[in-house]
Amino acid sequence: MFGPVGRPQWIAGALLLVFLAQCAWLVSRSLRAGQMDLREWYRLDAGLRRWHNLPRTSATSDPHSVVGPGPPPRIRDNDGFDPDHSALWYLISSAPLLIWPGRFQSETLLYWGWLARLPHLVFGALLGASLWYVSRRLYGNEGGFIALTLYCFSPGVIRATALWFAEPEIGAVWGAFGTIFTGIAVAHTLYAPREVVLWNWRRMLLLGVSLALAIGSQFSLVVMAPLALAFMLYLAPTRRAAAAIIWSAACLIALALLFAAYFFHPVALWDGLHHASWFGITWQAFTMSVAYRELLVQLGQSSPALVLALPAALVTYALWPRTRYFGNIAPLLVAVLCLVLGFAAPHYQGLGFQLVALPFLFVFVSGIFADLLETKQRTLVLASISGLLLAYSFWSLSELARVGLTR
Repeated sequence: MFGPVGRPQWIAGALLLVFLAQCAWLVSRSLRAGQMDLREWYRLDAGLRRWHNLPRTSATSDPHSVVGPGPPPRIRDNDGFDPDHSALWYLISSAPLLIWPGRFQSETLLYWGWLARLPHLVFGALLGASLWYVSRRLYGNEGGFIALTLYCFSPGVIRATALWFAEPEIGAVWGAFGTIFTGIAVAHTLYAPREVVLWNWRRMLLLGVSLALAIGSQFSLVVMAPLALAFMLYLAPTRRAAAAIIWSAACLIALALLFAAYFFHPVALWDGLHHASWFGITWQAFTMSVAYRELLVQLGQSSPALVLALPAALVTYALWPRTRYFGNIAPLLVAVLCLVLGFAAPHYQGLGFQLVALPFLFVFVSGIFADLLETKQRTLVLASISGLLLAYSFWSLSELARVGLTR
């Protein structure tokens, strides 16, 4: 599937190691400072209770919980149910703690805290690898390295992976990214001269796992399911029945995985879905000028290089017909949809959608610049993008060094 390991793979691996080193640095600084807010304490405690089949924490307070004040307000105000996340989100966050032999005390946070951050570090590395694989398949080595460099030095992605004053949404991002591009990959294989459904069982399973991870980590990401189906039907107009069957099977797999996260208790699954907040859309946000400025500020904080490269990519896309093909259009459409939904949901769900949009924007920008590198202005484009990425990486590393000096 991935082919032999050569020089491009080694370079991509080195970039991912640098990315993980940056995340590990932030994790180390936060744990040494004893930083773990009440939301994380509650998330880990609730997850461990689910693993041990203990009663769910009450909507007010629980004297036996490591979190004295009880659940966060959004859960207390929702009959004690999390409106944004399924049980899967809690199980994943707390799973590594099952091997910890002692008590979960703040004095030993420096040790068991690494276990609490481990799943999200793994998700961050896997998302980076998936991003590079997709971009390289679409645009060649140069496009893959542009996308991966934008990803590996993105402050927003690093903070989300290290849980540096951020909720653990990197798993949701990987699930959403996998849902879209696995669906696209499935559609491209439907013309193979083999039995369509059986031949695609691996991708079908991967699509189901991606859907479960995305929706289980943030209910509102259910929007990725019909979007993936739309891409599949568009790419395989003569095999739409097969595409629909594969998509339906993947949805059933995702539902089965979510059912398993509730330990196969149908009432628990129904209660979780019934109390879910699928789309917290506030249409008035489109009339507020401050909301547009806030969106630009958040994008700039998530990836300063993207704020500089994206306008150039959009202008090129608008003026140069050669760049308007499916490989560039698909990630742009997904990114725009996520940004619109994030803009319309200005609270927790909106932040999740904005984070989901980042890897799709990285793919789009890398595709446009890969196309520009094939023109007669290759030298100028290469110098410009190389200078931007070098300055971007240096800035990211220097900001991380400042975190070490101020702690």
